[in-house]
This record gives sequence, C-alpha cells and structure tokens, in this order.
Amino acid sequence: MPDRVECGRLNVDSALYEFINNNVMPGTGISAERFWTGLDAAVHELGPRNRDLLAKREDLQSQIDDWHLAHREAAFDPEAYKAFLESIGYLVPEGPEFVVGTQNVDPEIASIAGPQLVVPVMNARYALNAANARWGSLYDALYGTDAVSEEDGAERGPTFNPERGRRVIEWARLQ
Repeated sequence: MPDRVECGRLNVDSALYEFINNNVMPGTGISAERFWTGLDAAVHELGPRNRDLLAKREDLQSQIDDWHLAHREAAFDPEAYKAFLESIGYLVPEGPEFVVGTQNVDPEIASIAGPQLVVPVMNARYALNAANARWGSLYDALYGTDAVSEEDGAERGPTFNPERGRRVIEWARLQ
C-alpha cells in the first residue's frame, strides 16, 4: 500500500500530497495548509450530497433503461416518453424567467487560448454552452460511444473498465 499522509480527515497518497504542495500550490497565493483544510471541508461537506445525487442519477437511469426495454417493440411515442420522464421527476415544469450574463468571465474562457466553440458573446446561453463544451472530456465522450470497439475485454458497463479506458486513450492519441 502506498505511503499516506493525513490531512485533517483526509488520507492522501504521499505522492499526490507532495505534488500538490511542491508543484501546484507555489505561486497561487494559497498556502498548502489552506488548500488541504479547504479540500477536507469541501469533501466532507459535499461528499454525502454528491453520493445522494449519484444514487438519484443511477435510479433515474435505471428507470429510463427499464422503460426503453419495456417499449422496445413499440413505435416511439414522444408524448408517452415525455409523460414517463415527467412522472419519474426527470423532467420538471419550467421555472420562472431568468437571465444569464457574460460579465466577469473567468480568464480560462475569456482570454486563454484553447478549444472553444465559436459563439456570439452577446447570447449568454451560447456562451454557457461553449463553457460546458470546453470542459467536457473527449475521453468521457469516447468511452461511452461505439467509436471504440467493445471486443476483447473492452465492453462498456456500469463500472469503469480499465481495458476500455486504455483503448479510449490509444484511440484519441492516434487521431
């Protein structure tokens, strides 16, 4: 088992601990102690909520999968499907009007070159979609598609498949 370092209530791999302290934190203006204290608080405050949300996501996905299996022989009925999604809480009634602005955009989006969608900056919805697209993962997208073969141990499933992960990385690097 690798060496571990206790940081508050966290038990961190020593290599990660050293990397964060020696390579990431210098120059940020944040002390390593403040970082680890903040991470500890965030993990323990948000961890239970995250587990609950992931369980809800899994439950919704299971219900959707079951619905599709039960209706695979029937012609697709968009209204019935919408009613089903509403009945399980996947779709909710539209809320009140709101506005999303584009002021105070982080430098990672506003001025640092990187893969981005070209969008009209006056349309906040497009700007938000561009931000989401930029931070999405090509590996995640490939892992879940049929672009990478599922043969010879690279099947998709409910848990991470290291062989599929290896092939996804290999596929992306060849492109």
